[in-house]
Amino acid sequence: MRVFPRPAARGFCLTAIFGFSISAFGLTLEEIRETPELTPGRLAAYFSDFEFKFRREIQPPKVFLASRSGDCDDFSTLAASVLREKGFTPRLIAVRMPGVVHVVCYVEETRSYLDYNYRGYFDRTVSSGRDIEEIADSVAKSYELEWTSASEFTYQDRAKRLVRTVLSTKESDKMIAGIFR
Repeated sequence: MRVFPRPAARGFCLTAIFGFSISAFGLTLEEIRETPELTPGRLAAYFSDFEFKFRREIQPPKVFLASRSGDCDDFSTLAASVLREKGFTPRLIAVRMPGVVHVVCYVEETRSYLDYNYRGYFDRTVSSGRDIEEIADSVAKSYELEWTSASEFTYQDRAKRLVRTVLSTKESDKMIAGIFR
């Protein structure tokens, strides 16, 4: 990660490279929303130097942006909201693995997902099939773990609403074996 000595220098550099700037006082939701021709990759670029900080609850976007720190569900829910406003079809996917639950924002139009873990990379989107299982396979592979279940959910008015949950083949087999014992 590159550290810029002054906010003005950082803003200038981002303007030259990505076509947008960040004020010295932090990033605002309005600045993101006003970005012309916002794409998922350009959106993710805004978060490249945010600090990872786990929170039990999803932060309101203004708090996440002002603190410049948060976790995968802070990022994914904000991304889904903004991208939906821009005409994209985002889906929030939570992938459960041993000791980890990770949330990504899948974007139908790009057949890829935004992953907070990839925010500092040049290519900030991860190509994936659209099925929950395919997304879960890809996310779990990045952790070098097997996934146990994955859920699609919506987030609106500070409430999560479950759309659908799938079990991995291994977990389904365990459940079936337990039923027939």
